[in-house]
Amino acid sequence: MRMMIMFDLPTYSLQDMREYRRFRKFLIENGFIMMQESIYTKLLLNGTSATLMSKQVRKAVPKDGLVQMLVVTEKQFAGMELLTGELNSTYENSDKRYIEL
Repeated sequence: MRMMIMFDLPTYSLQDMREYRRFRKFLIENGFIMMQESIYTKLLLNGTSATLMSKQVRKAVPKDGLVQMLVVTEKQFAGMELLTGELNSTYENSDKRYIEL
């Protein structure tokens, strides 16, 4: 499974910038990889781990702005089409399982 976090947070004041940095740092520290600006993905083993991670994300969400979460299967994620731009090779876009040591 893949969890996608998409967000649009205000950056007008210093407090807004702090909240933005804090949320982005939370995502990175918890294994999310930037797919595009303000879109982060994380590979999850099963529905139970998705439920646990969604609870953690809900606790870390800033009070202002828009944050959306989507959980899709690996097969659905691998079916994503690249319409324009260049493929980002920092994440695996395949339903094949692999182990990185």
